[in-house]
Amino acid sequence: MATNLTINGEQKSFDAPDDMPLLWVLRDILGMTGTKFGCGVALCGACTVHVDGKAVRSCLLPVSAVSGRAITTIEGVGTTPVGAKVQKAWLDLEVIQCGYCQSGQIMSAAALLASTPTPDDSDIDAAMAGNICRCGTYVRVREAIKHAASERQT
Repeated sequence: MATNLTINGEQKSFDAPDDMPLLWVLRDILGMTGTKFGCGVALCGACTVHVDGKAVRSCLLPVSAVSGRAITTIEGVGTTPVGAKVQKAWLDLEVIQCGYCQSGQIMSAAALLASTPTPDDSDIDAAMAGNICRCGTYVRVREAIKHAASERQT
């Protein structure tokens, strides 16, 4: 039986077991490889997507749990005003080093700014907790979030 999801504003239909993690549907079935596999236990943040605007880890989330909900991936977040500001800030401040974790970092930052337009350091810490960057770009990530927040107000 076909599963139907709304991903980045588009209807997608595919066949997959109900318990298949959303990450594998995105990557292996739909060919949307921007969302990364990191740890497989929802601890590193590389697989972060938005479900109804909230940042969630897709590596353990069964596809059956997101039926009827709006899913946004790194491929679509730049079409939102907040996502576009975050992506621009990432480029302006040269946040990316190896880049592997950055789709998850961007998704978490965009969800934060959508709910908290002017976050303080504790808001940033809470929203970005669990987004692991082996290259250590944490200082640049924080500055990019602040930059994107200040850009939202102009």
